[in-house]
Amino acid sequence: MQKFDKGLTTNVGEISDIYKLDSNQTRKFLRLKKWQERVSTSMERNLRLAMAELRRVASFLNLPNVVKDESSRVYNFVLQRGLVRGRGMEGVIAACIYAACRSYNIPRTLDEVANASDVERKEIGRTYRFIMRKMGVKVQQSSPKDYISRFASILHLSPKTQNQALKILKNADISELTSGRGPAGIAAAALYVAALLNDEKKTQREVADVAGVYSDRGV
Repeated sequence: MQKFDKGLTTNVGEISDIYKLDSNQTRKFLRLKKWQERVSTSMERNLRLAMAELRRVASFLNLPNVVKDESSRVYNFVLQRGLVRGRGMEGVIAACIYAACRSYNIPRTLDEVANASDVERKEIGRTYRFIMRKMGVKVQQSSPKDYISRFASILHLSPKTQNQALKILKNADISELTSGRGPAGIAAAALYVAALLNDEKKTQREVADVAGVYSDRGV
């Protein structure tokens, strides 16, 4: 496994330096070095556990290596800046993975990441927005079009139905019918209508389950 220490192992000083100090400075030096070693050990332990959790979730979601690497980079950013304090490691890892998926336009919904990580959807969303704010990245809404191909593949829908769903999305966007709605839910609705139009019978439940959305969220 690649070691993402990013400066975690930087030493306060060398033991040989102690001979250059007076007794008062020596005590300060030793306290500082002990503190540094304690913090470094704690961060490295956290990093080992986090990377194991990251690999598990990424494998469950079948994510490419580039997304795993980006997730690790984002986690290192928040870890080294102390942004992990007070937040569950699993939730932070899930948020980093979601952020990496968004960065590389890999369509994974919050529900899918929540299911893979066993962390509540709302917690992942809050942590994701917090991390993006701290990184100075403007959160942009993903597009329903990003989900069409993947959802259609899982549902075994024809290319014709996929194209029909894209046309429905385009018309809905022009009519401003998609404003304020989740992109996965919009994609699911477009696919459901397109399937009906092309005589490819799929129930609302089937489409909702694939998209990770439910009827009470407005599929």
